[in-house]
Amino acid sequence: MTSRWQESGAPRGDAYDAQFTALAASGRNPHGEVDFVERLAPRTVLDAGCGTGRVAIELAARHVDAIGVDLDSAMLATARAKAPHLEWYEADLAELDLRDRDGKRRRFDVVVAAGNVMIFLAPGSEPTVLARLAEHLEPGGALVAGFQLGRQLSLTDYDRAADAAGLRLDARVATWDGAPFVDGGDYAVSVHRKVR
Repeated sequence: MTSRWQESGAPRGDAYDAQFTALAASGRNPHGEVDFVERLAPRTVLDAGCGTGRVAIELAARHVDAIGVDLDSAMLATARAKAPHLEWYEADLAELDLRDRDGKRRRFDVVVAAGNVMIFLAPGSEPTVLARLAEHLEPGGALVAGFQLGRQLSLTDYDRAADAAGLRLDARVATWDGAPFVDGGDYAVSVHRKVR
């Protein structure tokens, strides 16, 4: 099944990355997602839908063990060029199954899906993706996802799928800098904790 990202005309690779370089050059912080995740004090992070690796690379610079997964080979090529010392995996999140050398599923303190990952998935795959991401969390670990509302995925449907995956809502804000969430807003950052 084709994802919405694959069907989009969004810039890829270096062209995608350039927008964050421009953001930093203008004096604005391009690392709001990293600041948010860092407040959860994780030792390990899976950057799901990592794109060009911006989040994973900055987390690693802050001494967090971070790896990235993405379906888009052009985006991963940029990530690998920028940070060849980090682990990058090309995979569909709906089929994600990362294993260690002993064949055990890899688990992380935090899985982050920044950059509207949830609304770029293949239509109808959101519950499967949340289940796969939950399988890669330590007990009590946090799934952090930020995405625009009013498009392909409602918060009600997202929370329902998260619940089915054994995740419970722990916190929700309107922005990566922590502005309070209000009903009717156009963006949400949700933190769900693995409870089973």
